[in-house]
Formats: sequence, C-alpha cells, structure tokens
Amino acid sequence: MKTNKLYKFGAYAALLGLTLQMCAFSAAAQGPARRKSDMEPMPTDSATAQPPAKETVAVGQSKIAPDLAEQTGKLARGMRSDEWQRVIIQLKSDTPLNEMYGNEMSDAEKKAVFDKEVGRNLEKGDTLKTDLRGVGGEVKKSFTRLGLVSAEMPLSKINELSQNENVAYISADREVQSFGHLGDTTGWANPGINDNNCGYNCSDPNAWLAGSVGRIVVIDSGIDTSHKLMRRMNTGGVSKIVYSRDFTGQGIIADPFGHGTHVASMIGADWVLNNSAYVGVADLAEFINLRVLNSSGLGTVSNLIAALDWAVANKSAMDIRVINISLGTIARDSYINDPLCLAARRAVNAGIVVVASAGNYGKDSQGNKQFGSIGSPGIEPSVITVGAANTSGTTARSDDTVASYSSLGPTRSYVTLANGARKFDNLIKPDLLAPGNKLIGARASYNGTDNLLARTYPALRAGNAYWASEKVMYLSGTSMAAPVVAGAAMNLVQVNPNLTPNLIKAILMYSAQPLPNANSFEQGAGMLNIDGAVRIARLVKTTLPTTNGSALLKSYLPWPQTSSIAGQTVTWGKGVITNYGFLYGDDLMNKWQGMYANGILLSEGTPFVSGNLTKSTTYTSGTNLNLYPGAIKTNGILLSEGTPYLSANAMGSALPP
Repeated sequence: MKTNKLYKFGAYAALLGLTLQMCAFSAAAQGPARRKSDMEPMPTDSATAQPPAKETVAVGQSKIAPDLAEQTGKLARGMRSDEWQRVIIQLKSDTPLNEMYGNEMSDAEKKAVFDKEVGRNLEKGDTLKTDLRGVGGEVKKSFTRLGLVSAEMPLSKINELSQNENVAYISADREVQSFGHLGDTTGWANPGINDNNCGYNCSDPNAWLAGSVGRIVVIDSGIDTSHKLMRRMNTGGVSKIVYSRDFTGQGIIADPFGHGTHVASMIGADWVLNNSAYVGVADLAEFINLRVLNSSGLGTVSNLIAALDWAVANKSAMDIRVINISLGTIARDSYINDPLCLAARRAVNAGIVVVASAGNYGKDSQGNKQFGSIGSPGIEPSVITVGAANTSGTTARSDDTVASYSSLGPTRSYVTLANGARKFDNLIKPDLLAPGNKLIGARASYNGTDNLLARTYPALRAGNAYWASEKVMYLSGTSMAAPVVAGAAMNLVQVNPNLTPNLIKAILMYSAQPLPNANSFEQGAGMLNIDGAVRIARLVKTTLPTTNGSALLKSYLPWPQTSSIAGQTVTWGKGVITNYGFLYGDDLMNKWQGMYANGILLSEGTPFVSGNLTKSTTYTSGTNLNLYPGAIKTNGILLSEGTPYLSANAMGSALPP
C-alpha cells in the first residue's frame, strides 16, 4: 500500500536523524508519473524553460475532476469494476460570493449575499438528495456555507450526475494526512515585540505581544489538553484550548497520533518548561481544536471541509481570526475547482487568515529537486502557503537555508481543456518560509500512552522528562513551519484587529528576508520576520482606508527597513508575491492597495492583459510600486534585486483571456 511505503520512509528518515517526512501529504501527493507531453516546461536551475504554446480555450470544461474522470474512463473500457465512490459535489452558485467583491459592497450587502447563498444551497442540497437517490447514491453531509456536499454513489453514475443542473463540479473525497529557539530566530523576542528581558513589571506598552486577541483554529489530529505546554501555568494551569470537536467519527478530541499537539505548541506553547526553551510565538493565544485526522494520522477531504464549514459558521461567535492547516492532499484539480481550495477561500472571504503547509515533497527518492510539488489547499491563492527553512539550530540568519524536503512551486494543479490538453495553474508558491527543521514541541500522550509517532519512531523523543505532561519531541516539516506563521498572524491581529487577511499576508511577505541563492519557487518572498511585520502593522491606521491609493500608514516607514536578529542585520525583501511575478516598492505599505480588500486575491493586482503581466490600475497604486514579471533567484537582499529564473510568460501566457 502507498500508505505503508510512506510510513517506512518516515521511519528511515527519523532513524537517520534527518527529517520526518511522513508528516506530509499522502503518498499519492508525490504525484503520478508524468509524461512530457502532459506538461508545460518546468523550471530548471538554468532557467532555460521556454514559454508554452498557446492552448485552445475550453468551450465546455469537464465537470469531473481529472483523477475521477480517469476512473470512470477505466470503468467504461472494462478495466475496473463498478463500485461505490466517495465524492465531493460542488453546487452551482447563484450569487457572486465566490467572486471578488472587495469594497464595492457594504458589510450588510455582503451578509445579504451570504444569507442568499446559504438559502439557495439548502434548496439545492435537498434537491440533490432526491437526484442522488435516483442514481443509487446518497448524501452524507451538506456544507451549506461552502456550497459543497459529500456523498457516496456508484462510479458508473458519476457522468450522469455531472449533467445535473445544480452540480458545478465533482471531485473524489481524497485522503488527507499531516505534513510533518523560535522566538529568537524569528525576531519575536526582540525588544518591543515580546521582550523577555523587560521583566514582569515592564511598563513598555509594546512588550509581551503574544497573540491574545481573538482565537486560532488548529485543524489537525487533536490536541492533548493535559500537556503543560498547552496550559497557562502562571494562572493555575488553565487550558489554552477553549473548544474541541471531533470530525473523524472516533469521538476523540485528544491526540493519539501526536501531530496536532506538536503543531499547536509551535503556535502557543507556554513558557513553563526548560526555562522557556519551547515557548511558542503566540503563547497567549486561545485555541479551538478541530480534529480531522484519526488515531493513525489519516482523514478525508470531507473531514477537513466539515471543519472549515464549522469555522466559517462560528467565526463571529467564537472570534476566530486565524486557521492553521498543517495537512493536505494531492493537488490535481485547479484551485478554481478544488473543493478544499473553495472551502479555504470561503474562510478567507469571511475575514479569517488561513495558513497552510506547502508539503514535504521538495525532492524525489534520488534527492533531486522536485518542482511542482505543492499540495492542496496550499495551491489556493488566498491562503498563506508556508515552506520550511533549516535554521541549522542557530538563531542567526546567516546559515538559514530552504529545507531540502520543502515542497516547491509552481502549482501544478490543472483543468482539462476541451481539446484534452491540460492547463496548469503554475502559480508561484510557497508564499514564504519559516523554521521547520528538527523543532522541539509538546509530545502528546493518550490514556497514559505515548502518541503513535513517538512510539513508532523513538528517535523523535527528546529530553528525559518523567511526567507525560512535560515530555517533548522533535518533528520536522512544513507542518511545523506553518504554525509559526499562523502565530505571527495572531500577533498582527493583536496589533491591529482590523487588518484584512490579504493585508496580513502582504505585511508578512514584505517584511520577509530573501535567502541567498534560492528562487521564488523555493522560498516565495523569503524567511519570516516577525519583528519587521509587527513594526509595519503598528504603523497601519486603525481604521483601514477603502480607496485604492489612499494613505495606509499613520507615520513613515522606518529607514533603513531592516531588523536586527541575533546580532545580524536582516533586510526586508519589500516584495509581495502575486501570481506569476511580484510587486515591490515602499508604496506596497505606504498606500492602501485595492488587492488588500476582503473577497479579492492579491493576484488580482497583476492580471494578464494582451498576453503580458501588468499592474492593475484598480487594485494597485503608487509611483514607488513596480512589477517584476516572473520568478527570480534572489541574492539575499531585496526581492527586486534578484536575477531572472522563469518568465511570467512561461508560467501564465496560456491562460484564457
């Protein structure tokens, strides 16, 4: 079985003292064997890839996901037997909810659109139940806020159902798995941010920033609420988890697998153990624990969608500001059709920052770089997709590199055109990097027994603590990097609760440090810099402007735009990755950019016009704002001072007008 191979590979890596790559997508996420004829040219280190030929615009794109269509095709050719198939059905939308609306609609108008969408989804869901029974299938669960339905039905009836007027797209309910010194190396412990040297009677109003506004959702394998790192030990051991819910059907909210607790501790581990050695970057954050991976670390897309649906529904009541998703699945469908991406986009449109891990398939079994290995929902443009950096165990930035296993862009999800050709999304991902290699965090136990990861791979255990509530372990992967960024986002929310998800994403990228000799597909905008991001957020007006080009800041950006981390000067990259290139310049922060509004993608700021990547006059503004069309390899200083790696034309010219 593919899953068994994955576990064996993870054990091999752990025993060698390398990275635990089992904390990654399912084995299938490495992707099927690709024929050259299936693909547009992929990036190479020599950057010699040529632009693809123009593709025929689809007249009637298939409403069935490529992998599911392949199965139905085999059935039609007698190459497999008919069987029940778990699917995710997307309902056709009657409203512009899935499209951009930005500032053109008031909050009351947006709510009216949302309410109308939910009402119509209820009606269509009821109709679909009858239609499914007509083809021998059944609805398992309806997610009316997301416009999605999970169901089971005969494989032989999928083509018939795809013709239903209420059905927009049908995907397989695929398997998902986990992707698997922070304060000092990210700048969080700097003076005026979370200054540990300030003392308990500190009078600095800027000190002790720790993500205490709103709540963060961790969608994972559960959280061990008894662990001391997940409790406020200076207030009597009160749990940081304020709500838990299981979506696996096991009726467990704890963490027998061991992944979710470690992930949560990357965000908000308490200071109590080993002289604050394991403290998270948002240690005052309150958590909502949504369990979607079972005791073996496995789950389904429908589990994850159910958790996202719950988060959107309870956003206001539970004051949800950030969602961390350190897991994912194979990326075959374009983000336009992928149900996980649609669910994540709906959460972002609701005003929630969604952070996702990129995946751990940056190299193949021979150790060669494997481009195009980002998984879902990391392929979604609206989420913050995080790759892993190897800090070499030091707080200094000078020895930081992209972790060899961290998944690389561009995104290779696709749609099938009417002529049978594949049109790949080819977006630049990840968005940025964070520490992810050999990080020590909480080691969950369940019913007095160590978690499955720690039992299976003893080399992951760290320290010699006696009590289960104090035990820690090593894990590596983009699973560990994503929650560091999620914790950073919580700090920005605390600084200014009115920041939009897009603006938070832009601030994190603008302040990031490009690592030398790494390209955009490896590191996005660069290495997370919490110090720089917080300093920018403190300059942003409390009431955000709404007009493109309006002044965004209360005062001037610092000069020079640098941070000091571990005694080294860290230069802000001053760039924001969009789709097939990036924008750079001070006006990204000096002025309100229309692309920062809710319901809009940052990529709307750089559309293709007449075959060329351009700056939108509607969603960008400023004289000190420039566009680089394509991916680059950076020199480790400003993002704009990099060298060409792959042109925007090579990535995006095949897009339909």
